[in-house]
Amino acid sequence: MATFGYGRVSTDQQHTENQRIEIEQAGHQVDYWFEDRGVSGKVPAAQRPQFAAMLDKIRDGETLVVAKLDRLGRDAIDIMQVVRGLADRSIKTVVLALSGQDLTAPAGKLMLAMLSAVAEMERDLLVERTQAGLARAKAEGKRLGRPRKTSPQQHQEIRAALAAGATVAATARQYAVSRATIIAIRES
Repeated sequence: MATFGYGRVSTDQQHTENQRIEIEQAGHQVDYWFEDRGVSGKVPAAQRPQFAAMLDKIRDGETLVVAKLDRLGRDAIDIMQVVRGLADRSIKTVVLALSGQDLTAPAGKLMLAMLSAVAEMERDLLVERTQAGLARAKAEGKRLGRPRKTSPQQHQEIRAALAAGATVAATARQYAVSRATIIAIRES
């Protein structure tokens, strides 16, 4: 049976070579290596091009080895789905950062469930902190969201130009904004 290795990095400037070396130094002879470069961890595993290709190639009963748990998925739910899908095919899933634990074995399933619960709690706490920060910023009178491309003075100029007969398209080109922005200013 073959051993598959998988690595992922978030930017094209990064390399997965360290992940591959780590897997081989742990004693795993990698027969097939798949890597996604420039793919954010926010992208679900099944939507990553090389991960999907690996899933198509790996056969029932083979082994998948990754350096870290977050290489498998974007969050606890995604990781659980990936591991369960692999377990359904009797594919052994080994994560080196978890002492080489096979996540499809009973002890690995328990560890994965505990880690998933902790990860979910951390995510919930992050959301709470973010919401508290946004509420504090609003209370302090800070404007949230994307910065405006035009100033209040430019709004007056745009309205005057449109009233004088300038077209929306020409005004948009002049101020380097979209037609929708000009229309929104006109109608405000």
